Amino acid sequence: MIGFALIACTIVVTDQILKRWVVANFDPKSPPSPVIGDWFRIDLIHNGGGLFGLFQGSAPIFALVTVVVVAVLVALEIGSGWRSWLVTITLGLLLGGAIGNFIDRFRFGFVIDFADIGIGSWRFPYVFNIADSAVTVAILLMLVLWFVAPHLGVHVPEETDGDGAAGADDAGSLKGR
Repeated sequence: MIGFALIACTIVVTDQILKRWVVANFDPKSPPSPVIGDWFRIDLIHNGGGLFGLFQGSAPIFALVTVVVVAVLVALEIGSGWRSWLVTITLGLLLGGAIGNFIDRFRFGFVIDFADIGIGSWRFPYVFNIADSAVTVAILLMLVLWFVAPHLGVHVPEETDGDGAAGADDAGSLKGR
């Protein structure tokens, strides 16, 4: 549980600090500013929608949905049999990302996005932030856990009670979920 909370808090704090710095130092009306050549640029935008800018103007709805998502993620980590370090990292990333963007939606009515990556005219199609990145990585980890790992014969281990024996909850594997 401590690792779960630390991961989520690290994402939220890093996300909010970087967003605050970007807002203080860049103008949304200015062209993108190169940071690492043309590969990584800061392009401050206000995203009133959801992931990848979908459903513009729906920030209040996404904020409400986020409250439910946060409750579900915490309940999964506390009460389910999904007890492994990889699942904890995945859920922590999801929670941190959800809270990071929720804070923006609650405070401003939109999410602050700023990261623009690519080379020349070949750009990633969306500007994003740390919270978005955490959610995206978590979704990729979930796909690996649910679909790829079982086909490779990889078993997500359950937590043990300290002496190497599995705890009373024998649902630690994601296989078959």
